[in-house]
Formats: sequence, structure tokens, C-alpha cells
Amino acid sequence: MHEDAARPWPRLVWGLAALVFVVAATLNSAGYRFGASDQAFYLPAIQRHLEPESFPRDRILIDDQDRLNVFPRVAAALVRTAHVSQPALFLGLYLLALLLLFWGARALAEHLGLSRWAQVAVVAALALKHRVGMTGVNTLEGYGHPRVLAFAIGLAAVVSVLRARPVAALALVAAAFVVHPTTALWFGVWVGVALIAADARLRPWLLAAGGGTAAVAIWAIGWGPLSPQLVRMDDAWLAVLEGKEYLFATGWGADGWAVAALYAAVPAAGFALRRRLGVTRPREGAMVLGLSALVAIFVLTLPCVAARIALAIQFQVSRVFWMLDLAATIYAVWALADAGRRMPGEATRNRRAAAVACALIGLAAARGAWVMWVEHPGRPVVQAGLPQGDWQDAMNWLRHQPEATHVLADPSHAWRHAASVRVAAGRDVYLEEMKDAAMAMYSRRVAMRVAERRIAMTDFDGLTPASARALADRFGLDVLVTERVLDLPLAYRNARFSIYRLSP
Repeated sequence: MHEDAARPWPRLVWGLAALVFVVAATLNSAGYRFGASDQAFYLPAIQRHLEPESFPRDRILIDDQDRLNVFPRVAAALVRTAHVSQPALFLGLYLLALLLLFWGARALAEHLGLSRWAQVAVVAALALKHRVGMTGVNTLEGYGHPRVLAFAIGLAAVVSVLRARPVAALALVAAAFVVHPTTALWFGVWVGVALIAADARLRPWLLAAGGGTAAVAIWAIGWGPLSPQLVRMDDAWLAVLEGKEYLFATGWGADGWAVAALYAAVPAAGFALRRRLGVTRPREGAMVLGLSALVAIFVLTLPCVAARIALAIQFQVSRVFWMLDLAATIYAVWALADAGRRMPGEATRNRRAAAVACALIGLAAARGAWVMWVEHPGRPVVQAGLPQGDWQDAMNWLRHQPEATHVLADPSHAWRHAASVRVAAGRDVYLEEMKDAAMAMYSRRVAMRVAERRIAMTDFDGLTPASARALADRFGLDVLVTERVLDLPLAYRNARFSIYRLSP
């Protein structure tokens, strides 16, 4: 009898394993933080739906990226109708994403026939947050990110394909589209191709649906809401995106292409070995074929990326390697823990798989401790609200000023102080370097706005009262937040920051 069928582990064991996974993933992500990184877009976007008059100057940045997103609208509706606070909403999103990721990865490994200890090894490996090749995407984030939840939902859809539940698979992909459209798009390809390959009975219907979807996509790109993005990025636009090499696969170095080739090769080689050993499972070949379709799309879109077609760059097609990263992890763990064991009895198999699992658990724990307490000493493991301190005190004062207040602050303030002005104060800001440059990918007018403001102020620390007033006259700025003492009208001061008035 198969060892997993002989003595199934109690649900309590898997529940504890899920809890350990959440803790290990959080530590490897340097703790959980509210208001960090990409939430510099999501939180202001939600505020725009809750308060349509907010961000009178910065709404072009927010709205240009938000125009095809559903998640901020759904989140705003939850905040408004269910009275869920935004910190609670994003903490719940974070926990849900990790738990669903744990369940999906274990279920996928289980369906592929991995032993219980190998399943543990898979989820332990997934707790090791890392950048996926040259894609600019992390496998985990230390904050509630819709992209991670969409990935976990998409993984559940793949499990549904393997369990011959096509309706559930398609419904889950649709749910992922609500959460994060571009991540869901790649799962849609993976799941769609796998279903067509695996289910002959539904194949005509699926092909017809795929044809209809393709027709809608062609309309959307050629004449619909995506048509304005079917343009080439000019040099001025590209200059704002300088340093974001992950957007341009055609510019990757040999190391980047080697990693991409490895991502494609490991699942293919793992499946070929399993087929030779006669241990492949139902619909596994269809799953691998779906992954191959993702690689094909990546290759086929490279000429558009090379031509700097905006839409191809905005889709960030290289992120298909995130799905391949997951599959490669599962196949690699199988090869280490379970492959080639044909000896009778359970002990040998268990010892080998248990050793791999324990090694990966130890690695995840050690790396998590290092990241949390050596690389980021003093940071709380869970920061469920905005970090309190002198910066937030200054932002609280700004939040009580008129909604149209336009703030001048250090362009690097978001990473220096752990929360942007838009998040911490809910007010317009002259420039938030990292996020504004990232949002410039979706709109040339945003890119030109960022470029203009970079040129107009090259040295924040070198501002004088005269140059600050000149910026204020040009860009309609009202207040300056700085740690320096300047000969300007003081509006507010705490132990570290001064807020000066720039307008009468």
C-alpha cells in the first residue's frame, strides 16, 4: 500500500505546518509591514474611490495605473460597506495569500505523487523569498500585495485542472483577474492550455471560448481600452525607466538568460524523468504543456519588447517565469526527495525525504532569522499599521490640512521613512521617486511629469528658501517637509521634522 494512503497525517499536523509556513515566510520577508512598497499605489487608489475629490494633483498618476484594475474598487467597497479598516484588510489579504499558497503548493505536490515529507519540503522551499530571475517580481512580499494573492488563487486553479474540475479552475482564474489582472492572465494561459490538452470532451467548447477570448483581446488591443498603449516608447519615456532592466528582456545579460533557460529546463527535465520512470500522474503532461505555452508567449513577444512597444512592456511577460519557478521547485524537491526510490518498504524513502524536508526547514528558519534580526535589526515582526514616529507625526499634521495641500518632501522619503506622503498623510506630493517612476511605465504623460520634476529639483538637501519658493510658484506647492532649519514660515515642528509654508 502507498505510504500516504496507509497512514495519512492528521489535519492538525498540516494546520501546524501551515502556521509554521506563515511564520517562516514572514521572517524571510523581513516581517510584515503595512503601507510599504507597492501599497504606495494601492492605498491612494483605494482612497480615490472612497474620496473622489482626493489627490487633485496626483490623480493622473494614480488613475492612469488604476483604470483597468478591479481590486481597489472592491477594497474600497469593503471599507465603505463592511467598515473594515485598511490595515485589517491588507493583513487579511496577506494571511489569506500565504495560507492559500501553502494549500495550493501542497495539493499540487500531493497530486504529483510526492511523499508527505517531500510535500513539507516543497512548502519549506517556498518560504525562502527570492527574486524570480530578472523579472523584478519576488515570490513573497512582506506586505499585503494583491499580486501574491492572485498567484495563490491561480495555483489553486492549476490544482483544480489536475483534479479534473474545469469549472472550478476557470472560476478561480476569473477570481484572480479581479485581484491582479496581469498575474491572472498568465494563469489563464496555463490553465486554458492544460484544460484543452487534458479534457477531450470539453475541448471543442474550450477552443471556442479561447477563440472568443482572443477576439475580445484583439479588439481591446486594436481598438478598445488598450489601444492607446500600442505605441513605441520614445527616448524621453524610456529615460524615466532607466535602471528597470527587468522590463526589457532583450537587454538581459548572459546570466539572466541562463536563469531563464534553467527555469524552462527543470520542469521539462523533471517531467521527462518521471515519464521514463513511469511515475507521472494524470494530467501532469497537460500541466507541463501549459507551462510550455507560457514560455512560447514570452519568446513570441520578445520582438515587441525589442521594438519598445508600450503594451508588451507593461504586460511584463517575463513574469511567466514565476509560474515556472514554482514548478521547478516542486520537480527539484521530487528529484532530491523521492526520485529513483524503488526499494521495498517505507523507511528508506521516508528517511531521504525527511532529511531533505528538515534541511529546507532549517534553511528557511536560519535565513528568516538572519533577514529579520541581522539585516533588519529592531524591525517588528508584524507592523499592522503605519509606523509611529516623528515622520508619522508630521504626516498626521498634514492629514488635517486642506485636502488640496501640495507637499514638497525628499523624493526618497518613502523608503527612508517607511511610508510615502500619499499613504501616511493622504496628500499630494511633488515626487515620490521610486513609485512615481514605476507608475510611469503605464503612461507617457506620467513619465514626462516625473522627468520634469526630476530636472526641476536635482538636490533636495541643497534647497534654499529662494529655490524652494521658486519650485512652489512653478508647481503649486504649499508646504515643505524637511529635517533642515530654513528661513521660511514655520507651520509645524517636532523633534526631527519641520514643516514650512511655501504659499501665502
